[in-house]
Amino acid sequence: MDATTAVRKGGSWLLEETVHADVFTPEKLTEEHRLIARTTEEFVAHEVLPALERLEAKDWSAARVLIRRCGELGLLGINVPEEYGGLALDKVSSLIVSERIAPVASFAATFGGQANLCILPIALFGTAEQKAKYLPRLVSGELVGAYALSESGSGSDALAARTRATRGPDGDWRLTGEKMWITNGGFADVIIVFAKVDGEQFTAFIVEKSFPGVSAGKEEHKMGLHGSSTTPILLQEARVPAANVLGEIGRGHKVALNTLNFGRFKLGGMSVGGCRTAIGEAARYAAERRQFGQPIAAFGAIRHKLGEMTARTYAMESVAYRTVGLIEAYLAGSSAEGRVAARPDGPALAGPSASADGHAVAQAFEEFAIEASITKVGGTETLDYVLDENVQIHGGNGFVKDYSAERYYRDARVNRIFEGTNEINRLLIPGMLVRRGVKGDLPLVAAAKRLQDELLAPSSPAARLDEAGPLDEEARAVAAFKKVALMVLGTAMQSYGQKLSDEQEVLSYAADILIDTYAAESAVLRARAALAGRYDHADLHQAAASVFANDAAQRVEHAARSALAAVADGDTLRTLLAALRRVLKVAPVNTVALRRRLADATVAQGRYIVG
Repeated sequence: MDATTAVRKGGSWLLEETVHADVFTPEKLTEEHRLIARTTEEFVAHEVLPALERLEAKDWSAARVLIRRCGELGLLGINVPEEYGGLALDKVSSLIVSERIAPVASFAATFGGQANLCILPIALFGTAEQKAKYLPRLVSGELVGAYALSESGSGSDALAARTRATRGPDGDWRLTGEKMWITNGGFADVIIVFAKVDGEQFTAFIVEKSFPGVSAGKEEHKMGLHGSSTTPILLQEARVPAANVLGEIGRGHKVALNTLNFGRFKLGGMSVGGCRTAIGEAARYAAERRQFGQPIAAFGAIRHKLGEMTARTYAMESVAYRTVGLIEAYLAGSSAEGRVAARPDGPALAGPSASADGHAVAQAFEEFAIEASITKVGGTETLDYVLDENVQIHGGNGFVKDYSAERYYRDARVNRIFEGTNEINRLLIPGMLVRRGVKGDLPLVAAAKRLQDELLAPSSPAARLDEAGPLDEEARAVAAFKKVALMVLGTAMQSYGQKLSDEQEVLSYAADILIDTYAAESAVLRARAALAGRYDHADLHQAAASVFANDAAQRVEHAARSALAAVADGDTLRTLLAALRRVLKVAPVNTVALRRRLADATVAQGRYIVG
């Protein structure tokens, strides 16, 4: 990312062409970034993993010790200004920590509750007094934080919360209600609580566990994440000082949604970290496990699994880093200082996002809410795929607790529920895109109309391509995916108008197309950068991008056909399907050979090898 990189709008990648030089990738990490990665990895390996048994026995004193160590290492204050005890680093550093803390998912949840869900909203929306009072002790790990949004009757519909806040005669607040599934609930000291003032105005509050009327319920018995605390938070006329309103009364949705936007992005990044860990373990196990006189890594079926695990992870890793690059570029563009501070090798550690105020950062999270949801859905579902295949590669050993494959599998399932279910996020992705198009923030409607005119025009012979450069076919496939997405969205908008939000199945198909499009383009752009820069393993980058784009074409076609069949019938449907065939012409490649190449390199190195 250099000083001339254009600041892009969220969702604009669907309508614009992007060149690989403008995309941030893991290969552009600075040496400081790599030091943060090593620090986090060593902390997890030498301090968190040895404490796992105590954590799963609900020994929250061990969790507190680890949170304090995170504070000592600076991991809790990555995005907090120095004046409050933080390091004021960039969002890339925050992503790196999330990735590297992933191998122990229970503690990763504890860490996320502290750094992402409690510290972040105070840093973004708190008053100077609130920041001075709470941030230094949260950043040091002296205090443990939590975030209380969900209720039993309003999990995904958070704004329908029934917890009430009324002002007492002394000017303080009285909060009454019950929050559910609160990470760190059993031992948190400071909780971000959402309630409706007088039953109407959705508002955020900073609530201390020591306040009268605040208590934690019993620990939930969960499928996974046995080493993280999950309890209800009970509020019985809880007395909260008037000064502890976070943000503005009636504007709690801003606090909630922007915190969730960044949380979704971070969860997607954490999922990528989990994929990397599991691929390494699967590769090492496959190399050691022998059947029929040879390592199972030599069998085609196992090579297929390892190759596919690697290709999907590569795509979602590319998505996460591309998205954080977009956020950093946006923040750099929000100040003249940022434009000067941008560096050719990537975002500066103490660059634009470090000096940006909370309002600017919140705006950036809101601007790239579409990409955050894509990262979350794609990342968590890729992790589930990778971990399922990891169990399969381990065979019977994958089903017992002697091997970590079992723990990874059960711990990951909740990720598709965390931070807004994947179903909700699938509705948000096209929904936000359409709303921005209707408002004129993105020229979506005009682009859909141009595509319609193009499809109705007489077809002309396709240009002959005697020679194609590396990944040219895949780049053309991505361009076709974008047209398919516009075709489906445009048809749905014409058919349903303002009632499109009621057609959840169609929106979900559209979301799947958009997720695959953004992921395929991110992978192809990253691989092109690797080839242009002659990076190590550039051939593996190319193989991973090619496999993902090829497979994505099949998924995009299926989703588009299903969506169009739901929207139209008869001659109209036949016309639309003919247009789809005209747009989506993707020649298949030998993905068997490419997956084998990825698998063999992974097994040879005993780790995820592409990045």
